[in-house]
Amino acid sequence: MKYGLEIIVAVVIIAFTTIFLLQNAAIQAALPEGEEAWGGADGAASDYIEEMGYEPWADPLWEPPSGEIESLLFALQAAIGAFVIGYIFGTWRGAKRGSS
Repeated sequence: MKYGLEIIVAVVIIAFTTIFLLQNAAIQAALPEGEEAWGGADGAASDYIEEMGYEPWADPLWEPPSGEIESLLFALQAAIGAFVIGYIFGTWRGAKRGSS
């Protein structure tokens, strides 16, 4: 069989995804309306800080109009950073190969 390993990996990935999605649906169904099972630590930390009476002392210069735009800007920033790092390492490696 030419693609035996690839088929096995694909079956494992599909099985894992199916099990994860079924478990997630069961967890979400058990929660009350409006609750989220995978809230994350950021929301819990900010709620705790606000409960302690903290008030921000600075306001942002510009706030994106929606969360999607904020995510887009974050992804763009990550892509630009990855490009710059890749360019620096590529130039460094090219210079190293050229000098030997």
